[in-house]
Amino acid sequence: MKQTLILLLLCVLKTFGQENSPLEFSYNEFLGYVKKYHPLVKNANLELNKAQANLMMARGGFDPKIEVDFSKKQFKDSDYYSILNSSFKIPTWYGIEIKASFDNNEGIYLNPENSVPNQGLTSLGIFVPLGQGLFINQRMADVRKAKMQIQLSNAERKLLAISVLYEGSVAYFNWKKNYNEVKLYENYLKNAQIRFKGIQSLIQQGDKPAIDSIEAGIIVKNRLLSLEDSRLKLNKAKLELSNFLWLENNIPLELSDELIPEKKLELTIQETLKTNDLLNSEFSIANHPKINALQSKIDILNVDRKLKANMLLPKIDLGYSYLSEPSYFDNYQFEDYKIGLNFYFPLFLRKERGSLKLAKFKVQETEFALALEKVQLTNKINAQKIEIASILKQKELIKELVEDNNVMLNSEERLFSFGESSMFLINSRENNLVTAQLSFIAIENRYFISNSELFKIMANPD
Repeated sequence: MKQTLILLLLCVLKTFGQENSPLEFSYNEFLGYVKKYHPLVKNANLELNKAQANLMMARGGFDPKIEVDFSKKQFKDSDYYSILNSSFKIPTWYGIEIKASFDNNEGIYLNPENSVPNQGLTSLGIFVPLGQGLFINQRMADVRKAKMQIQLSNAERKLLAISVLYEGSVAYFNWKKNYNEVKLYENYLKNAQIRFKGIQSLIQQGDKPAIDSIEAGIIVKNRLLSLEDSRLKLNKAKLELSNFLWLENNIPLELSDELIPEKKLELTIQETLKTNDLLNSEFSIANHPKINALQSKIDILNVDRKLKANMLLPKIDLGYSYLSEPSYFDNYQFEDYKIGLNFYFPLFLRKERGSLKLAKFKVQETEFALALEKVQLTNKINAQKIEIASILKQKELIKELVEDNNVMLNSEERLFSFGESSMFLINSRENNLVTAQLSFIAIENRYFISNSELFKIMANPD
């Protein structure tokens, strides 16, 4: 109840003093609530934040590192050994690593290779991968993919948000459709009740047979039945629409009975959804979220492919470290050094070659999907344009049918007043008019949905 009153108050405050009804809940206002507060739209925005967090995590692979390893053994008053190995590492982009270290080792049972001067031993070295890992490695690949993932997540965010907005739009249009049907049946129920009372009066005066009262009563009951069914549909439509109404802190809203849908939605819907520009000009699919998403996936897969191709190279790691006592570090005695070489290379490379083939196949699959999506999007847009144009023509034809049936009903009622017609003919004319008006409401609803489908195809919720 509280949430219902909140929504009602907000709508009244927004529309107060405007030409529209103060209780009119416009389509544009509804979309504003969905964009700002719907949990799924918020969740879509979180995907972008998650991608940015993954990028931060990937960049962490290039963070400088301080490492300290200390061990000491004391047994029976003997200092067996005391070993301190500390280092500061700086990873660089192309797999090269710079390392500065300080070692201070002593003890009576110290391994000779760990012997250092009394002041300790400093070193400054560089480690270079000459094969695998030089131009691309796992750290580089993770950063590149994380940057591309942001673009992918942004595209997926738009697609998820547009899906929610489309479903919400359909719910809004269904609410408007059922609301119009209820008002239609209420109007014709009043007409039927007035006609029934008039018939009863004429019967009492002896101007009409009693059977006309039965037929007029049947019409009233049919109108009541249709009205009750339409009210049921309206209540269900309200509940469905309420699924898309939220406030901050994930507070759900319930649509108030005092709120009504936008009356002249057909005049504003294209401007609200920005479909008027598309209908009047060509739409470029180059920046479409689906195209961007698939292209980002291809870019990510290409990074994997390059990494797999790099694994075919032999693994050759070369390391050089300049050694010196701390007090003589700036004397640059380059004849004091430590050098290392690691070599690794599988003979058949079956695992690596298989992984590379799979990576290439994944790229090809996504490229095929991209080419197909471009054609499908173009055809969907063109088909939707044709559908909207056709619905507009149908709408005008049905509007003319409504007017013609209304003329026929008025004519029949005049003949009835002269005693030249019957309740059966009036009922028949009125049923034809009701059917035509229901068709007009239905085609109007199709027009709204068709524009929202075009909006969904465009996939631009912002």
